[in-house]
Amino acid sequence: MAVLIGNQLPPTPSSYVSDESFPHNPDRCPERSRCDQVGDWANASQEPRNSYVGYNCFSGAEMTRTQDLCPDVSMPTFLTPNRHGYSVRFSPFQAERLVCATSQYFGLAGGGTLFLLEVTPEGNLVELDTFQWGDGLFDVVWSETDANVVVSASGDGVLQLWNVSCPQLAPQTFKEHKKEVYSVDWSQTRQEQFVLSASWDCSVKLWDPNRPNSLATFLGHSQLVYNAMWSPHVPACFASVSGLLALSYDSNIKHAGDGALKIWNSHIPQRATMTLRAHDAEVLSLDWCKYDQNILATGASDGLIRGWDLRNFSSPVFELKGCDYAVRRVKFSPHHVSVLASVSYDFTTRIWDFKTSPDALETVKHHSEFVYGLDFNTHVSGQIADCGWDSLVHVFNPRAFSALPPSNAK
Repeated sequence: MAVLIGNQLPPTPSSYVSDESFPHNPDRCPERSRCDQVGDWANASQEPRNSYVGYNCFSGAEMTRTQDLCPDVSMPTFLTPNRHGYSVRFSPFQAERLVCATSQYFGLAGGGTLFLLEVTPEGNLVELDTFQWGDGLFDVVWSETDANVVVSASGDGVLQLWNVSCPQLAPQTFKEHKKEVYSVDWSQTRQEQFVLSASWDCSVKLWDPNRPNSLATFLGHSQLVYNAMWSPHVPACFASVSGLLALSYDSNIKHAGDGALKIWNSHIPQRATMTLRAHDAEVLSLDWCKYDQNILATGASDGLIRGWDLRNFSSPVFELKGCDYAVRRVKFSPHHVSVLASVSYDFTTRIWDFKTSPDALETVKHHSEFVYGLDFNTHVSGQIADCGWDSLVHVFNPRAFSALPPSNAK
C-alpha cells in the first residue's frame, strides 16, 4: 500500500474508478507529482499502483463544484465523452478553431482521441472531426506554416502529424522516445520550423517535420521532462523543465534530482546554456513572456508559479501563490504585458498580473476534476480555452480582462 505523509487520509475522489473497471496499466501513472501532491500521498514511479489507484491517480481532494466566479454563463462548452482532456490549443490561423488532445481512462490505459472543434457564430462549441490513436494523447500543437496540420504526442513515445483537412489519411509518425511523450511545441520564429518533444525518458528531441528521424537529442535532465517550449523571440532557443524525485512505498527516496529549468541552444545539444533548480518539487510547465524575451514562468507541483529573468537567473523575479495543488500549465497572455493564466489540480483556472499582485486577479472553478489544458486565443483578446479530466472543454472570457488598466494592454 502507499505511504502516508503526515496525518491526512485521502478523501474519496469525485470520479473514482475502481481497478476492475478498466484495464489498468500499473507502469503508468501520468505525473508522479499529482499522486504525491493530491491528498498528501507519496508514490513510487516504478512500483505497481493497483492497490491505491483510486486515491492517487484521480482527484484526491474534495472541492466545491460551484464556481468562484462565472466568467460567462453562456460560454461554449464541449463534452469529450469517455475521454479526459490533457491539452487544448487555438489555431494560429483561424480564430474559431481549436484542437483538444484527450486520453481514455485518465491516461492510465487505453487509447487517445484528438478532437477538432469550432466555435460557431451562434456561440456553440461543436465537433468538426475526431482522430484516433492507440495510446493516450498528452499534448498537441498547431503548425505555424499550415493551417491544417497539427502534431500530437502520446503515451507510447510517438509523435503524430495529422492533416485535419484529410481525416482519411493516416498520420505521419515519429518514433524515437522510449517512454511517454508529454509535451510537443512548434517553433514560433520565422527563421526556423522545427518541433520539440519532451519525454519521460528524460530527453528532449528536435525534429524537422519533413524528415523521419530527429535532428538532435538533448540529455541534460536526470528526471522526467514534462515540458519544452521554444522562445517566441530568439531563434534556436528553448527551455525545458523536469521532475524531482520518486518515493517507494516505505517512503525511501529511490532517486532524486532535477526540479530543473534549463535553457538550451538547439545548435548545441551536448549541454544546456543555463540551468536552475526552479522548485523543490516537480516542475510541470513553463511559458515565455510574449513581450519580454528574458522573462519566463514555471509552474510546479508545489502549487507555485515563479517568474525568471535570464539576465539574473539566481532567484525568481516574481512568485504567485494561491493554487491549493499542483500547477499543471501556465500561459502568458499574447495581448497583455504582465498577465498570465494557470490551471491546476485544484480544479481552478486563474488569471494573474505579476506586476500588480502575487494573488490571482480571478479564480474560475468550472471543472469538477483536474484541469490540464490551457491556451489563449491570439485572435480574440481575453479569450481562453481550458480542458480537464471531467471531459469538458470550455471557451470563455474571464472578467478580469475587462478590468485591466489600458496601460497594460497591447
